[in-house]
Amino acid sequence: MIINSLLDTDLYKFTMMQVVLHQFPGAQVEYRFKCRNPGVQLAPYVHEIRDEIRALCTLHFDDAELAYLRSLRFIKSDFVDFLALFRLNEKYIQVSALPTGEIDICITGPWLHTILFEIPVLAIVNEVYFRNLQRQPNFPEGRRRLDAKMAQLQAGGLESLKIADYGTRRRFSRAWHEEVLRVLCAGLGADDRGNGAGGQFAGTSNVLYAMQLGLTPLGTMAHEYLQACQSLGPRLRDTQVFGFEMWAKEYRGDLGIALSDVYGMNAFLRDFDLYFCKLFDGARHDSGDPFAWGERLLQHYRDKRVDPLTKTLIFSDALTVPRIIELFQRFHGRCQLAFGIGTNLTNDLGCEPLQIVIKMTRCNGQPVAKLSDAPGKNMCNDEKYLAYLRQVFDIPSPA
Repeated sequence: MIINSLLDTDLYKFTMMQVVLHQFPGAQVEYRFKCRNPGVQLAPYVHEIRDEIRALCTLHFDDAELAYLRSLRFIKSDFVDFLALFRLNEKYIQVSALPTGEIDICITGPWLHTILFEIPVLAIVNEVYFRNLQRQPNFPEGRRRLDAKMAQLQAGGLESLKIADYGTRRRFSRAWHEEVLRVLCAGLGADDRGNGAGGQFAGTSNVLYAMQLGLTPLGTMAHEYLQACQSLGPRLRDTQVFGFEMWAKEYRGDLGIALSDVYGMNAFLRDFDLYFCKLFDGARHDSGDPFAWGERLLQHYRDKRVDPLTKTLIFSDALTVPRIIELFQRFHGRCQLAFGIGTNLTNDLGCEPLQIVIKMTRCNGQPVAKLSDAPGKNMCNDEKYLAYLRQVFDIPSPA
């Protein structure tokens, strides 16, 4: 089995799932798969992928995993009780081979019972593809590249630069992911409970490895949460405000990092008023020019009379170590900083990584979408709805 624990996923799936249980337990959703790499043929592996998903649907949380989740201060007891009964159900997911050689993955059902499919299914597709593509993986090259990254991070003047692993969904394999994390723990130190407190390695989004390696689990919300609010909120224009308010209602000031790119930076700043500037600890960048984004957000805090030094800017869009260092040098000393590095950390062995996603496309029967600052990241199968969304949020159509 590629996935042998339901904890082998990102923390924000659980933080969002808890909100779904308490605030939107009846929501019905649809997710669709997309591979952004042109010409990649995944259809030959569709039977392997189905077999792995079937095995995934046999898993349940064991007592140690539930106890770990219960130990997290923001996870509530009734949610853990629900997870004790939880299993993923194969009837909610269909995997099909297409005549083009691509595959289609469609997940449809109750949000509460489908939200945990995304990350392990993407990890399955990745590992099935790469174990067929590379019968003998070039691990020596991967280790050489990982050592070079650590050497760059250990250079003088970067002692306060902290990185985190966000690489579960696009990792080369589960075994390689674990090796990368162990090397980072040993070489960069681990924050909080990890060995070498205060080191440059802040933690991981992967809950299983956080538990097993004594790392800090990291994550708050993803795009799907704010997208679903397009259907669940009272009025489309107030979707973003509604999403942030429901998040604050659930977590009462905890997990206070807002995602900024569901409707682009202009719409985010319009909604992220003084109340949210003070209530949330910071924001996460996931599309568009990160330098321009950071400068605009810092200026927004100053305009709202909020000290940027008290706020955290998290960068997580297609990061590499050189780009992280550039961003650190630009913003260090002007705010608090965090960097989440994914594919370049867990799938850098010399082969082109897959750019695959599973995105929510419908909620309660109506289309949902994001209109980020990187048009290539948009995903919606209803052009009329996209046009309406642009009109409501005053977002110009792409050239």
